[in-house]
Amino acid sequence: MMILQILLTRRMLMCVALGFSSGLPLYLLLQLLPAWLRSEGLDLKTIAAFSFMQLPYTWKFLWAPLMDRYTLLSKFGRRRSWILATQLALLASIFALGQFQPQQEIITIAILATLVALFSASQDIVIDAYRREILNDEELGLGNSIHVNAYRIAGLVPGALALILADHLPWPQVFLIVALFM
Repeated sequence: MMILQILLTRRMLMCVALGFSSGLPLYLLLQLLPAWLRSEGLDLKTIAAFSFMQLPYTWKFLWAPLMDRYTLLSKFGRRRSWILATQLALLASIFALGQFQPQQEIITIAILATLVALFSASQDIVIDAYRREILNDEELGLGNSIHVNAYRIAGLVPGALALILADHLPWPQVFLIVALFM
């Protein structure tokens, strides 16, 4: 009973929600995007070139100090304002991603995929900092493990559910549904 009380606290539930929304864009880029491009008839060389879009995850330490220093909307606080901004940017960019035809507009899709990676990496920065702020030292280990597991479970949405939906719905609607999971 004690562990259930700990797991159902507001802070731990925040770790679940933020972990899920943090993991969803990465798996979208790693699983759903290549499947979409392949189903649209793009060659493997073109799809492989999309691996460069993951660079923002590697280089996010460059802009992390700026996000730590500045607040977008003081009403929400430093961390939550950045979380809100990255969530809205991800929602818009994921939705926009599905609105283009890969055969005709691959450059636009590549730019949008890179923006998704940039916004997702930025969101990771802020969520990690926010999680550290809301959890006390005793809760940090459990909160981090809950966050990581929710992050991994998020791979099921674009990895499985979205691919099942793609068999029944057009790709723009699939991307809209994935964006709404954010």
